[in-house]
Amino acid sequence: MQIGIRLHDTINLPLEERLAVVKEQKFQCAHLALSKVIKEYSVANEALTPGFAMYLKKLFNQYEIDIAVLGCYLNLANPNADKLEKIKETYMANIRFASILGCGVVGTETGAPNEAYQYEPACRSEEALNFFIDNLSTVVAYAESMGVVVAIEPVWKHIVYNPLRAKEVLDRIQSPNLQIILDPVNLLGIENYMNQQEVIAEAIEVLGDYVSVVHIKDFIVDNRELVSVAAGTGLMKYDKIIEFIKKKKPHIHVTLENTVPANAVEARKYIQRLWNECCE
Repeated sequence: MQIGIRLHDTINLPLEERLAVVKEQKFQCAHLALSKVIKEYSVANEALTPGFAMYLKKLFNQYEIDIAVLGCYLNLANPNADKLEKIKETYMANIRFASILGCGVVGTETGAPNEAYQYEPACRSEEALNFFIDNLSTVVAYAESMGVVVAIEPVWKHIVYNPLRAKEVLDRIQSPNLQIILDPVNLLGIENYMNQQEVIAEAIEVLGDYVSVVHIKDFIVDNRELVSVAAGTGLMKYDKIIEFIKKKKPHIHVTLENTVPANAVEARKYIQRLWNECCE
């Protein structure tokens, strides 16, 4: 297991200074969302040149930090045709960039059938799923041509909300360049969090072979809503996911989410301790 962090959860510094802090805190990899981290210069599609990718690759290598995920979390089910076309163009620009950058995957969630990218009952419709798959198929085909992996992240309030729905996406697109980012907390909602162990077990059974990155965070319940927090500070039980990683995905990138600078190191140490104690 290689533990990393979302760079936009780290202290707000210029990129190179962030990387120095991440290395000092003994993280081995990072989730990079360009627009959330890089403020010194443009990260618009036209700025994502081979030279820019090579510059970032050298910078991350200097600090011995893998880019586990290049985040492109845009709504591939946006019903606005003009906006959807621009979203696809951004995915393709990020995929081209990733092919030179040398990152693990281009990562995305799975959308909602509205421009606000918010949950509505239609998220669970077959129409929304079909529309998402049609658009994702175009992106994945481009990823294949560039030799890049795209990984989708099932989320309880998005179109692909459970493991079986995610497996349907994999089966219908049928591409080795389409993989899964497994975030156990994102599979939980107020309706099922009390059964978290069963939910995680199902995810591992159905999607385990396709998991290329794991996200780790925790959650609390506030006003009948799940709120994401740093690992080790909530209600999450990690035994099944840690055992899965240790037995089946020993060197996988595992990135922490929803930390803040004050608790990131403690969250890393907590997960590392669970790893060390697992299966003994």
